[in-house]
Amino acid sequence: MNNQLTFDFDVDKQNKTITIKRKFDAPLPRVWEAYTKSELLDQWWAPKPWKTKTKQMDFRDGGKWIYSMNGPEGEVHWSVSNFIKILPQKRFTGLDAFSDENGNVNKEMPQSKWEVNFTPEGEETLVEIYATYNDQKQLEETLNMGFQDGMRIAMEGLDELLQSSH
Repeated sequence: MNNQLTFDFDVDKQNKTITIKRKFDAPLPRVWEAYTKSELLDQWWAPKPWKTKTKQMDFRDGGKWIYSMNGPEGEVHWSVSNFIKILPQKRFTGLDAFSDENGNVNKEMPQSKWEVNFTPEGEETLVEIYATYNDQKQLEETLNMGFQDGMRIAMEGLDELLQSSH
C-alpha cells in the first residue's frame, strides 16, 4: 500500500470553488464503483464515526442519490445529489444539497455543483473533485461545517474499503 497518497484541498474564494485531489491505491474500475454504487458509498462516504444510509440511488443522467448521514448521538442529516451528466469511468457532474428525506432541497443550507473526475495512473487512481458554489456565503458555511476534515476522514475510510476488497 502506498502511504504517500496525495490529499490536496484548495479553496478559491474569489471563484467560489473547492478543489480536492486524492489518489487511491486501487485501479480505476474499483474506485469508480466505490463512488457510484450505494452499497459501497454507504461504507465510506460519511466521516467516521458517522454512517451513510442510502434511501434511493438512481445513478444515471437525470437521476439522484438521496441519503442520510447518521451521527453517533442519533443525529440525522439528509442530502441529495442530482446527477447531470455521467461519462462512465471518466467523470460525473451533479448538484449537491442538503435536503429532507424525500430529496427536497433545503434552500437555507449550502448547495454546490460537483464535477468528479477519475484518471487512472498505473495501479492507482486520481480523483479530482471540483465543487462550485453560487456565492461566497455558501462556500464559507461549508468550510465552517468541517468539510475539509470530513472529506479527509471519509477518503481514509475509502482507502480502508479499497484495501479490504483486494
